[in-house]
Amino acid sequence: MPEAEEQTNVDDLLDELEALELELADEDHETQSRVRESIRMARRIDEDTPVFGRVITGFDRHDAAEALVGSVVFGIPMVIEGGTLEAGVYLATHPIYFVATLLFGVSIVTGLLYVAEIQDVRVVDPILGIVPRRPVGLLTIAALTALFMMTAWGRVDWTEPWVAICQTAVCFVGMAIGGALGDILPGS
Repeated sequence: MPEAEEQTNVDDLLDELEALELELADEDHETQSRVRESIRMARRIDEDTPVFGRVITGFDRHDAAEALVGSVVFGIPMVIEGGTLEAGVYLATHPIYFVATLLFGVSIVTGLLYVAEIQDVRVVDPILGIVPRRPVGLLTIAALTALFMMTAWGRVDWTEPWVAICQTAVCFVGMAIGGALGDILPGS
């Protein structure tokens, strides 16, 4: 197969077989039966595909749960580690680095989803026709998880809100990366 030729997949095969089935509507029963059996086999192949190589679309409850698990797995070490608090204190005195940290987190998540090609992640039904749902969902889950865990575990002092926000932001970046990986690695 030449490299320039587009790679086909099971969906392409199914489309061809279904078109063939329609063309053979007036043919003998045995030929129709063989085409239908081929369609069933192709569908079973598609169901048995490995985790990697699937096309990922949409963002549903299942994806949100995977993102939450990934956020928590990556976030627990960040919540209990003192370096997160120290980095947050530093960011509080350097607002440009705070903004850069947030942009870095968003960039890494976007890169993991759409650039690194770990999975084939497609944008489906974007918010307002522009903003992809998956990164918005992942980033929201990571932000809320970081806020909740840092507050509930007494890691931030909200009497100093700016410092607490900066400390939570450091945790958020790790959780966002974990959430993205937790979502796309299972390949749903």
